[in-house]
Amino acid sequence: MPLPTIDDVRQAAARIKPYVHHTPVLTCTSLDHMAHAQLFFKCENFQKVGAFKFRGACNIVFSLSEADAQRGVATHSSGNHGAALAHAAQLRNIPAHIVMPHNVPQVKRDAIAGYGAHIIWCEPSQADREATVKRVVDETGAVFAHPSNDALVIAGQGTAALELLDDVSELDMVLAPIGGGGLTSGLALAISACSPRTMVAVEPAGADDAYRSLQSGTLQPSVNPQTIADGLRTSLGDLTFPLIQQHVEQIVTVSEEAIIRAMRHVWERMKIVIEPSSAVPVAAVLDKRIEVSGLRVGIVLSGGNVDLASLPF
Repeated sequence: MPLPTIDDVRQAAARIKPYVHHTPVLTCTSLDHMAHAQLFFKCENFQKVGAFKFRGACNIVFSLSEADAQRGVATHSSGNHGAALAHAAQLRNIPAHIVMPHNVPQVKRDAIAGYGAHIIWCEPSQADREATVKRVVDETGAVFAHPSNDALVIAGQGTAALELLDDVSELDMVLAPIGGGGLTSGLALAISACSPRTMVAVEPAGADDAYRSLQSGTLQPSVNPQTIADGLRTSLGDLTFPLIQQHVEQIVTVSEEAIIRAMRHVWERMKIVIEPSSAVPVAAVLDKRIEVSGLRVGIVLSGGNVDLASLPF
């Protein structure tokens, strides 16, 4: 499959515009003071299904031919992509089959079930997720929609960057969390083409496969990742990795303690709900893992689906 281009991102923006929210960009004076920078938060926690994933899911679902659409769609997901694909499929009135590890937060289980998808449980390992979804696709004939390593998904996620660049001028840097790389590669592709700026990805130290991959120049698998940021436990793919190599300046890692502190700061200072994965790039700024003093920095808050029964603070 060829790598997506900026034209694919622009086509995705037109295709999904009737279905997605143009999410707001918020600022916070107290966090600016803590960072010694101007921070602009792209709030994908306010996107439909509570996460940026709805962009890519919409793009793939509404790109399907009528014949392919009637076969339905299938994926494996720790939650947000599954909810996004289920809702997009619901909008097109086609079946959705979602393979989920049994340890995902209850809020994400409930969301997917609420969109009418068929849930299939699996063990929380990449190998079991992939084996289970392959069986589902073989049995149902559904179209597989990878959570991140798909050109249509990547292009869909990149539309968030088009909005951010339209809404905020003269950014020096954009930060985003990285797991499977769909968001980061889509953002980086769009930013490098439209308004060349520094793109930095941030990853939990306990799930640092993307960092190791960029350092070594070869894909490094995520093996038994240990992080509260459950959306960032997956591995890069053969589409996301080359885009990241081309367009992402660096990847930095943050500790679990820094993630939790950043999440709490956003809840307390901005009065908005974000999930741990969203807090990862905020942690990089507040924990001084990257130098941002005096800069105008865009930070993508990737989602807000939190299990309120098990908050880390």
